Amino acid sequence: MRKQTGFTLIEIAIVLVIIGLLLGGILKGQELITGAKVRNLISQVDGVKAAFFGFQDRYRAYPGDYSQADRNITGVFASGNGNGRIELTGSPPEFILVWDHLSHAGFITGTYSASNFTAGTSGAAGVTNPANPYNIALQLAYDNDYANTTMPPVARHNVKTGNQIPVEIIAEVDRKVDDGNANTGGFRGSAYNGVTPANCWNEGTGSWLPTNGQPDCGGASLL
Repeated sequence: MRKQTGFTLIEIAIVLVIIGLLLGGILKGQELITGAKVRNLISQVDGVKAAFFGFQDRYRAYPGDYSQADRNITGVFASGNGNGRIELTGSPPEFILVWDHLSHAGFITGTYSASNFTAGTSGAAGVTNPANPYNIALQLAYDNDYANTTMPPVARHNVKTGNQIPVEIIAEVDRKVDDGNANTGGFRGSAYNGVTPANCWNEGTGSWLPTNGQPDCGGASLL
């Protein structure tokens, strides 16, 4: 009588259970990593907003636009024009000066200097601007470069997360802090440097498109 070879049903079942546990652990680990990235981005944007309002409360002016910054804040590179808008124009522009003012006034960690600004750029991450978790410079400015159901959108001060953020991350940020719609609420989908990445959200409905896997998205938190 020949000896039977191969796996028994019990052995196969044990292997399948082990594989299931491994896959479950991997998926849970990915979920935890995604959650950490979402919380990090939310915390970063909230910190910038708190700094913005704290500066306004202390100096009765907007950072970057403050016309007396070079007199009242030690180490700043230049003052703004004081017209109540953090503008994209100037030399250096106010949307670069904003980080110079905030950092030298002690409202954000790190030291950012507008003296390092190169004309024609959006700023350098870690030098003129703080960086998002993907090493892209954040922006704080008065503009209408964000998703809206009104065309053209109304210009407002807003904090832009910067781009190169996976769509599933930015969609989850919107869901946690706002209404989950890229076109409405206080957190919107956003272009970066005037370029709107494709496949981040449906421009008609505002629905985020996380299943597209687009790795280059961004958002704007309105002030």
